[in-house]
Amino acid sequence: MIKYLRTYVHIAPLANFRILFGFIMLVSVLRFILRGWVTELYVEPGFYFTFYGFEWVKPLGPAGMNLVFAVMALTALGICLGAFYRISAPLFFLTFTYVELLDKTNYLNHYYFVSLVAFLLVLVPAHRYRSLDILIWPSLKQEKVPRWTIGLFRLQLGMVYFFAGVAKLNSDWLLRAMPLKIWLPAQSHLPVIGGILKFKWAAYLFSWGGALYDLVVPFALSWKKTRWLAYIAVIGFHAITSLLFPIGMFPLIMILSTLIFFSEEFHREVPGRLIRLAGKEKRNGEATWEETISGGESGGTSPLRSDEISPPRIGQKIKLAFIGAFLLIQLLLPFRYLLYPGQLFWTEQGYRFSWRVMLMEKAGTATFYIRDPETGRESEVDNAQFLTPNQEKMMSTQPDMILQYAHYLAEKYEERGINQPFVRAEVFVTLNGSGSRPFIDPQVNLAEVEESWGNKTWILPFEK
Repeated sequence: MIKYLRTYVHIAPLANFRILFGFIMLVSVLRFILRGWVTELYVEPGFYFTFYGFEWVKPLGPAGMNLVFAVMALTALGICLGAFYRISAPLFFLTFTYVELLDKTNYLNHYYFVSLVAFLLVLVPAHRYRSLDILIWPSLKQEKVPRWTIGLFRLQLGMVYFFAGVAKLNSDWLLRAMPLKIWLPAQSHLPVIGGILKFKWAAYLFSWGGALYDLVVPFALSWKKTRWLAYIAVIGFHAITSLLFPIGMFPLIMILSTLIFFSEEFHREVPGRLIRLAGKEKRNGEATWEETISGGESGGTSPLRSDEISPPRIGQKIKLAFIGAFLLIQLLLPFRYLLYPGQLFWTEQGYRFSWRVMLMEKAGTATFYIRDPETGRESEVDNAQFLTPNQEKMMSTQPDMILQYAHYLAEKYEERGINQPFVRAEVFVTLNGSGSRPFIDPQVNLAEVEESWGNKTWILPFEK
């Protein structure tokens, strides 16, 4: 296996992946800026729900946050063009991940996916072909790379799909068709397919079909005989989900990213064909854009045969060991929920970072009370004074955010003169149409509960 992974193959799939990833990230960042989300999500809130262990990550104010997004857009362009890649790739990863860590209110699975891919791009020489860097420094050109540099991204994409499929193997999804039985009828106004969405069998069809798709598609993409059929399924699946649900850029990200499963011949030939179709063929002996951006036919380093093996240098061994540890964490992380008791969708302990995509319909209301231990007087908190509407909505169903908010309230009311306030919460949540029920023990002083990786005993059990 190690010998196979170190075998050299053509770099074209990796270079094209870099170009497409940089392009879609540039579009995504510009879309984020133009819609005013930088100010709405990272400037206006008075409080941010940071991730456990990353409480030190803070927003930089209006000028600082706009600068961060400007750098993010510029480095995404740099990745796409392969311009100053060794600076662009790390800076994009750092700025994107920094923003992601600011507030888990805005957590999305595909943001996590982007951070992982951006990190992996830092580790590979994706700029050594079809890039501006090799026009500036021709010696950088490299037509062959170890097979693992491409397999790394295929495996990461495969894990996203496969674990999303495994997560669907639960009774709510398969036996009750939840939450699609709730969501699909709301889209019955859509043309063409809207008429069938109101029927219960449609929810079961989409539930079982979605699970089967996620479990099978990474393997079908990996096999040459089924690759084109699988890719057509990828386009169809993500086109339908984009039509039915407001999931932003995720469908386009996955449609473009999965092209890396195609052969090196595909990745070498398709760009040239597209250029010729655009009328940019070689004229009067001049090099085409494709030949120029690829570094020409004979420039740069000599290509290695596909059966050559990369030398076992110490630096490469360390890098491969590090990547192996990274992938092992990615394989284990989705199963950490097994360390906690209770129903996962209810407690959400071990829920994030595990590719559980749109698996539940969960809503709640959270009312907080502040009690002065000295006088015994208790008052209700107006959440709108401290949180944005979206923050309040997300907080009301997620225990770790409820605890964070309780600690924040304790600090604010101490500033108002209440010494060591007693903070309790009355929270009612409904999960997949189960009906509203108590979620948090209302007698617990949340201000005295410390956040940790341990089980949250103050979450009330889900009883059917």
